Amino acid sequence: MKVFGFAGYSGSGKTTLIEQLIPLFTARGLRVSLIKQTHHDVDLDQPGKDSWRHRQAGCGEVMLASSRRWALMHELRDEPEPGLDALVGRLSPCDLVLVEGFKSDPIPKLEIHRQASGKPLLFPGDPHIVAVATDEPLATDLPQFDLNQAEDIAAFILQTLNKD
Repeated sequence: MKVFGFAGYSGSGKTTLIEQLIPLFTARGLRVSLIKQTHHDVDLDQPGKDSWRHRQAGCGEVMLASSRRWALMHELRDEPEPGLDALVGRLSPCDLVLVEGFKSDPIPKLEIHRQASGKPLLFPGDPHIVAVATDEPLATDLPQFDLNQAEDIAAFILQTLNKD
């Protein structure tokens, strides 16, 4: 499975861009999965529901299954947060894994940057950033894309991954 990441500060537009790219990849017949890292306490379950109660009682994993989808919730308890490689290994086989977060991992990444954010650029300190999507031209030799050029960004990502 090919893995490609998106790096940028909160509010830079990573999720919006990824949301535009996914249909472009699937239209090419690719099976796409996504891993999103969050630093918030996420719980997909509802307090009081059977599956929530089972987790509270001590289950290490609870799977919800229906005719439309299934979801596996794994309680870490005292285990460390798994790394990106471990999480990719848990995915079903696919053609492309998009990663939002894990910005220090050594995978090819696109930096998403908005000048108005006032945040510093990431690419000078991250050799794995292979291009930048931004709202204003930057002084860099890296390929640059306008944030609204989803088609061009998708083509660049596929070209970059096929070089491996």
